[in-house]
Amino acid sequence: MRRPVALVTDAGLVEEVLHAAAVVGCELERVVDVTALRGRWQGAAALVLDFEAVVACAGFPRRPGVHVVGAGPPGAEVWRRALALGAEQVLELPADQERLRAVLADASEGGPVGQGRVLAILGARGGAGASVLAVAVGQAVLAAGGHGLLVDCDPWGGGLDLMLGAERQEGLRWPTLRVTGGRVPASALRSALPGRSGGRGSLTVLSCGRTGPGPEPDAVVAVVEAGRRAGDTVVCDVPRQPTPAACAALDRADLAVLVVPADVKACMAARTLIDQATERGVRLQAVVRGPAPGGLTTAQVVAAINLPLLTTMRPEPGLARSLDNGHFPDSNRGPLSKAARKVLAALHTA
Repeated sequence: MRRPVALVTDAGLVEEVLHAAAVVGCELERVVDVTALRGRWQGAAALVLDFEAVVACAGFPRRPGVHVVGAGPPGAEVWRRALALGAEQVLELPADQERLRAVLADASEGGPVGQGRVLAILGARGGAGASVLAVAVGQAVLAAGGHGLLVDCDPWGGGLDLMLGAERQEGLRWPTLRVTGGRVPASALRSALPGRSGGRGSLTVLSCGRTGPGPEPDAVVAVVEAGRRAGDTVVCDVPRQPTPAACAALDRADLAVLVVPADVKACMAARTLIDQATERGVRLQAVVRGPAPGGLTTAQVVAAINLPLLTTMRPEPGLARSLDNGHFPDSNRGPLSKAARKVLAALHTA
């Protein structure tokens, strides 16, 4: 794994840099001189240089991810040489400790920083199928060789790990995850949470428990942003109740989807949720789910709720039996999988 590399000689700055790395769990490689640094210049995930190192690296090629640290503002010569190296910022320590931690956290996670997408799915009424669709989208990410993070924001839903058949897997759930906010390395989440892998892809699930508290809003923000920074597709299963945690997920979603069963009661219930989302500036798109016991058409449902139609979803044969047996359908030909792929495609173009 590519690691960030530091060439820092001042004892006080060394202590500050090492402390920042320890706080975020970053494996920082220190080199002792410019000769050692030269061999790591292009391959390092990020570079942390003090003023003396910046001057000594004159003539090195420009590259992204160069960060300069000092105990005070740099002089004109250091500025000039830092810009020539492509330095992104100059950090004054200890005042800029938080910014340095962010640099090291991002670098240690690897992958495309800030390229992840966030999807929020909620149901118009109980039993609408929002949790099922959330898991299906996660499965679609896995099947495509991507990295997915399922975030369960519904403490009344029984736990997404149960639906995924992962309830016996070791790993943390919301009641035992100690996250109060701030930055969380995605690598730490992947190692601490249950999930599954296949081919080049992975799917990690942060589930609510059968007992214990649900997630706090600051913790939801920290987890969602960790996945986004790491380039994951973050799928949030959001309850209909506008809890602070649910709102935190909705506010950060690149796409928010409302699953609406094709019946009058669901259409009426959807209106309340749509009004609440609109007040927060969240724009929803609809997934209309069959069957339609009273014969409502998709066009009638869409007209009643006044939302853009993302896709429709026919009933998945044998779904209830599969879920009761602890097996989530993994066929890529059924209506559930097809709807999940359409939602995933819409997320990446949102």
